[in-house]
Amino acid sequence: MDMSSSPRVWSELVLMLFIAAILLTPYVRAQTSVQSVVVEARNITLHTGSKAVLPCQNQHMVWRRDHLRDRQRVVHWDLIRNRPDYTTERVLDMYSGGAERVYNAYNKGRVTMSKDAFSDGNFSLIIHNVDMNDKGIYTCNLHHHYCKIHQSIQIQLNVTKSPRKEKRVWDGEKSVFVVLVGHSVVLPCVNRRSLWREGIREEGQQQVVHWDFQAPGVTRDRADRLIDLYASGEKRKYGPLFLLSKMNISAEAFYMGDFSLTIDDVQPADKGLYSCHLHHHYCGLHERRIFRVIVESSVPGLPSAATPTEPQPTNPKTPKQLPEHQDDDPGTNMVEASHVFNVIMPESRTHLLHQVGYILAFFLLLLLMLIGIIMTTRQCKGKGGLEADIRRSSRNERTEIELEMQATDLRAYNQEDLRLDYKNNIMKERAEMNNYPAPKMIDLNREMEKLSRK
Repeated sequence: MDMSSSPRVWSELVLMLFIAAILLTPYVRAQTSVQSVVVEARNITLHTGSKAVLPCQNQHMVWRRDHLRDRQRVVHWDLIRNRPDYTTERVLDMYSGGAERVYNAYNKGRVTMSKDAFSDGNFSLIIHNVDMNDKGIYTCNLHHHYCKIHQSIQIQLNVTKSPRKEKRVWDGEKSVFVVLVGHSVVLPCVNRRSLWREGIREEGQQQVVHWDFQAPGVTRDRADRLIDLYASGEKRKYGPLFLLSKMNISAEAFYMGDFSLTIDDVQPADKGLYSCHLHHHYCGLHERRIFRVIVESSVPGLPSAATPTEPQPTNPKTPKQLPEHQDDDPGTNMVEASHVFNVIMPESRTHLLHQVGYILAFFLLLLLMLIGIIMTTRQCKGKGGLEADIRRSSRNERTEIELEMQATDLRAYNQEDLRLDYKNNIMKERAEMNNYPAPKMIDLNREMEKLSRK
């Protein structure tokens, strides 16, 4: 590889990695932070001096106090048999605060789990003296009823009588164990997350609700904190005294599941975005509701107490004014239904979009790295190929010259051989002629006389 082109190649690789890092950053942040789910957003129009109630309700036990303690966590093993008709059989279960329970009398003392499963996070199933009836698909199910979370792991167990067939493989969906009859096997199920290992020790600190306020033009990261309320009953208020006296949450919010914010004597300065955040630190859940509060004049046609920068209503027939039968009740809240939208998502589900985006970004990074490697390899091959072509052409020229020289020598050699052969043939003919006997002389008269005498 030429040193002059290496800076260019490295700059291209650095640029690709930089682009991949920019694409990956949002997904990594989404994975590292607690996922916030917006379950409701609406616009609410109020009038000066009225009383507002911003609703934030959730009756699920996960957002209220937990009185069942450790019986919320349970692990159970099930066996799915292929015959007959894929029946499911409960093998064993164990609560975090109690002993294990075996459902089949034949399995007592033969099938068990570690007594420290909920402290070390190892929920593996131990089967002694395996027999043919143990074949099937085992599922390890971890339930947290309080957090509404369920995790399941599948393992297939096959039994054989041949020691050479014992093995452990992955079939693409689950682990497959092939065990010899009479031996013992441990079906692994390990989850060391604190959600399964530790109980709710500081219950009051696990659930908290807080309200934030964003004035017009203020970004979310610079929002003002209004109120914090913990499940233990601790309440914190922030901001000026006049603001704290007019905003409140019920002290029984975590018993009733009603975390609504009450605002007395609404003024134009109170308009903006209000957000209700429900945090459950133990379960890792974050639920958010957003309300946009719009403040108008209490009496149509009269100047409101808004700040000088507020636009004053000029047309008494604008759609934002109250109907005539509500003029006498300035405390009535009018909800603009056309601007209300609700997005309800299960609390125990994660954002699949973030997961898919993270995977796609990861594969994109691998693709960019592969493209960089291919480009580098091609450049190296291009320069090496040119040198190889030069060497190959020179080698071919030398080979042609050698062949021509050999052909010339061969032609010369063949001509000399022909001459030698020709000379040798003449010499052989002369030698043969010299070796021939001399011709015999015959007298015809004498021969005729001999014939006449006879």
